[in-house]
Amino acid sequence: MEFNTLNTIIIFFESYKVLILWLSSISLFIFLFSLISMRWLAGLIPSDYFIRKDVSRFKTNNPFLWYLVLLIKNILGYSLIIGGIMMLVLPGQGLFTIIIGLMLSNYPGKYYIEKRFVEIPAVFKSINWLRAKSNKPPIILK
Repeated sequence: MEFNTLNTIIIFFESYKVLILWLSSISLFIFLFSLISMRWLAGLIPSDYFIRKDVSRFKTNNPFLWYLVLLIKNILGYSLIIGGIMMLVLPGQGLFTIIIGLMLSNYPGKYYIEKRFVEIPAVFKSINWLRAKSNKPPIILK
């Protein structure tokens, strides 16, 4: 019985060798990207992000460039959200990646969801730890 199960597993891996290689490569890329970028991205968040709601001067002065940046930012943000969801079951910092992706993206109810995530004590402590590593002040929630 054990020999038959082992043969089945070996046949499965041989049949899907290319798919397993691609999924492993994608997982490794997302893991390395999260390790490299999380500290930098957490440092980009303004410390008063949750208490200040000013209209950007960049948006009013350069609307075309602002829309281009918005498009690129949303593509990156949604990619991080998808990668973070994958990292919940694959190696990587899934929750941090999802939070950074949520902060980069634009969608209805964005600030409420972000603030709820960041208010979780472990998440708040972790984000501020990453910010401290980038020599940035902690996030202010109130």
